[in-house]
Amino acid sequence: MSASKLAAGLIFNTALYALLLFAPAGTLHWWRAWVFLAVTLIVTLVAVWSIFRNNAGLLSERSRGVIQKGQPLWDRIIVILLVVSYVGQVIFIPLDVFRFHLMPRPGAIVSFLGLALYIGGWWILTLAMKINPFAVPVVRLQEERHQRVIDTGVYAIVRHPMYTGFAPFAIGPALWLGSYPAVLLALVPIAVLAVRSIFEERFLKRELNDYDAYMEKVRYRLIPFVW
Repeated sequence: MSASKLAAGLIFNTALYALLLFAPAGTLHWWRAWVFLAVTLIVTLVAVWSIFRNNAGLLSERSRGVIQKGQPLWDRIIVILLVVSYVGQVIFIPLDVFRFHLMPRPGAIVSFLGLALYIGGWWILTLAMKINPFAVPVVRLQEERHQRVIDTGVYAIVRHPMYTGFAPFAIGPALWLGSYPAVLLALVPIAVLAVRSIFEERFLKRELNDYDAYMEKVRYRLIPFVW
């Protein structure tokens, strides 16, 4: 993937967040949102640079979209549910902050904890993508890329570290931007990913050599020592 395409992707990602936040808010006078966008741009830049240095081919594969040839129907449905629920949760944050006011806003300490969670989620996602060249956004057997089991790094701790990283990634912005109800709403896409992990493992056990042995070696799916 060329530098121009990477730059375009970074700009698009940040602009999309800006649209999802500022349009429902009805104002640009929201300093926390501007800080969030700046942090998003920085952590995304660091993540892309880190992944590009270690696993450049993955960025091209991930740019192919969330609906691909060879993807099971159940995964297409789950991915659509995931995208809709996550986008809906992001849009709900400004609606609650500026219009609904359903609950008191988090205090300063909790808000900054949310920003730290968001950065931590990005860190986990980046660690996973740095070492797994097959971490594409869809479930399918990547025979053309000679897919194999990855069992090192964060994959030696949980079997789906990207899903683990998504939890603080989704919860953190709601706390930083000031909406406890949006934290609760973040449980929806998190639950969708948890369900997806179950279906995905059934698929991988059937289609990918040595995945059974990997499941025996790494006992936890998403949460170390819990599940």
